[in-house]
Amino acid sequence: MPAAPHDPPAPSACARAAARAAWDEPDPRRKAAAAVAAAALTGAETVGSIARRFDDAASPGRPARPRIVPPRDLPKRGPGSALGRATLLHAIAHIELNAIDLALDAVWRFPDLPDAWYRDWLLVAGEEAAHFTILADELERRGYGYGAFDAHAGLWEMARRTRGDPLARVALVPRLMEARGLDVTPGIQARLAQSGDPVGAALLKRILDDEVGHVAIGNRWYGWLCARRGLDPLAAWDGLAAEHGAARPRPPFNVRARLRAGFTAQEIRAWSCA
Repeated sequence: MPAAPHDPPAPSACARAAARAAWDEPDPRRKAAAAVAAAALTGAETVGSIARRFDDAASPGRPARPRIVPPRDLPKRGPGSALGRATLLHAIAHIELNAIDLALDAVWRFPDLPDAWYRDWLLVAGEEAAHFTILADELERRGYGYGAFDAHAGLWEMARRTRGDPLARVALVPRLMEARGLDVTPGIQARLAQSGDPVGAALLKRILDDEVGHVAIGNRWYGWLCARRGLDPLAAWDGLAAEHGAARPRPPFNVRARLRAGFTAQEIRAWSCA
């Protein structure tokens, strides 16, 4: 029986509606706080099996700045200067803001999946919000704010392409684009440390440790969805990449981190030989 109009919504409705509200929020700080609050709604309740369907909005809420430009138009600055290090941290903060929206999008966009799907991605949203917040705080400590430098929209473009299929989403966002961070972050950490920025290097270590878990969630759901559809995971990935215009992962790989995140040795070998 439907709830009476004056009754509060069920916890399940609250969780997915809160994810959508956070996704729509244009202010980055408020978005991060709303993502943390949405993650706290999970508890033990069912969060996925609700009747409500949300409109298929094109993109999440975004502030007026940073200006979004093609990747080729972003200036190349190394970590040898204070400005270069701030630009680098800003780029990572922008990735983390997108990662908040990616996790929230997985919660509100895809209905009728197991409850654990929604809990997992709400957890990820909360942790990505923490990453964004510590990076934004550090940028402000250095005299900059989020939005001070231009950024690109490559990560969200792949989310847009895969919005019709949760299998394509986990195949090509956490398992491809976000997993790339596992490969490149240790080198960025080393360059920051060598340039006399131990604070920046420590922030990236914390983020990398969490990102291994986030990519592992993507790998787990990719395997589950492939099994549900009777697909071979390795062959299915190639088909999804071709369908959605994604390139194969490029070596060198952080093999240790990728194995911890649930990639198989077979996958890593296949991509290493591509």
